Amino acid sequence: MHDERLDVRVTGESAARETAPAITFDAISKSFTRPGGKPLEVLRRVGFVVPRGTVVAILGPSGCGKSTLLNMAAGLIAPDAGSVAVMGRDIAAGTVDWSRVGYMFQDDRLLPWRSARQNVALALEAGTMPSRERIARADAAIDLVELAGFAGAYPHELSGGMRSRVALARSLVGEPTILLMDEPFSRLDAQTRSAMHRELLRIQALRQMTILFVTHEIEEAVVLADQIVVMAPRPGRIRTEVAVTIPQPRIGAAATTALVNELRQSLGEAEPAPENHP
Repeated sequence: MHDERLDVRVTGESAARETAPAITFDAISKSFTRPGGKPLEVLRRVGFVVPRGTVVAILGPSGCGKSTLLNMAAGLIAPDAGSVAVMGRDIAAGTVDWSRVGYMFQDDRLLPWRSARQNVALALEAGTMPSRERIARADAAIDLVELAGFAGAYPHELSGGMRSRVALARSLVGEPTILLMDEPFSRLDAQTRSAMHRELLRIQALRQMTILFVTHEIEEAVVLADQIVVMAPRPGRIRTEVAVTIPQPRIGAAATTALVNELRQSLGEAEPAPENHP
């Protein structure tokens, strides 16, 4: 006998997922075990949402758990308490479609013996996609980041900015709806970093992706983000959330400088010295 109530429930759950935020962190706490067995509390009851189609920056000093939150959103780390949902699905349930999530690391992680095209196509090799289609999609991603003509170049033949573009193309080749970024431009000089900011915003507007971006640079957060989640030092807690309503492009705008100065004053001039953290 068919149960119409089941249809209603399933339909309701599907609709809820389609309208759910891209990422939801709900009362997240996390500790790691240090050498000697003593626990290190990294996050304490952190909760915020990342709306679909927006750029959200997690801003804070080294050691406050920014990268840990990003790795939780990627399903790489589980919280000790609380929950993380991606596109309305709890990561603990094992039902997240990870093909819709891309990740760009701090280091470009390009394999020196592979060309730019081959490095980008590497992200597609785990599946059953035919080689010809992988190459076609890699070339399309390289064109998207405006590196046409360099698909056959090897990493040692590329500048730092070009290597970052290849790394960005690799994270985009699977056509994700969510892109996680862990300080991907921190090793670039200021001029190249600004160029990468413009490139990222162009692609985000074109693809309508959701981006969760980790940084400890106030200027970078203000230039890129629609929303800034400001973290307190370890154990990481949310100090404040800031909605950035300044129209794009923000680079060089007086309102951008004013918000950067306001955030710098509210956070204090000095930050703790950088340190390694999980």
